[in-house]
Amino acid sequence: MMSSQPSRTAADTPSETGACCGACTCSGDRQDTNWLQYARYARWLAWASLAWMTAEGVIGLIAGFTAGSIALIGWAMGSAIEGLASVIVVWRFTGSRTLSETAERRAQKGIAVSFWLLAPYIMIEAVHDLASHHHVASSALGIALTASSVVVMPVLGITKRRLGQRLDSGATAGEGIQNLMCAAQAAAVLVGLALVAIWPSAWPIDPVIALGIAAWSVWEGRQSWRGSDCCASSACL
Repeated sequence: MMSSQPSRTAADTPSETGACCGACTCSGDRQDTNWLQYARYARWLAWASLAWMTAEGVIGLIAGFTAGSIALIGWAMGSAIEGLASVIVVWRFTGSRTLSETAERRAQKGIAVSFWLLAPYIMIEAVHDLASHHHVASSALGIALTASSVVVMPVLGITKRRLGQRLDSGATAGEGIQNLMCAAQAAAVLVGLALVAIWPSAWPIDPVIALGIAAWSVWEGRQSWRGSDCCASSACL
């Protein structure tokens, strides 16, 4: 059976890099040109995601600070973290790094760190809001923005997860997970904003949702660091 990636040097073997992807093989022969096409597609998707995340993050922060919503602010800051993940994937599949498992493992750890960057700020602000009984204002802009994310992010996330499986790339799969997290978090923030708009006394739901976002980020960072996602599926799609 042919390898799913072009041949690599001994210095880049999975046993030395610690990447689990080397032990994860997919059924069916694939030509090197097909793998390189998937790699280019992953890079293109990362650039497209970066553009979306930039706009989403800026608008989300404006809406979040206007409404005083730590959940919306935390979600918008998550867009910056997802943007960082996209930059890492672009780096991973550029030039000679495209064929390097060492670069793959470094990118995978970079994705893990990006998960962890968000958690401390959100946790501190959420606890502060709960302790101070900080009330959140309704935000039509926040509702519209999170609703759009619920539609767009699952498409990006599922596509990147499939690409990650085809490429045996935990970094690409991890970026896809971040997109799916963004969609789930957006749905939770959307529910919170809608509840506050209808029933202002429901304000505690906002920091509680934010704490959930922080906990989820820590857990996914741990999974990405360990490299569990590159073998998430038993078969290629």
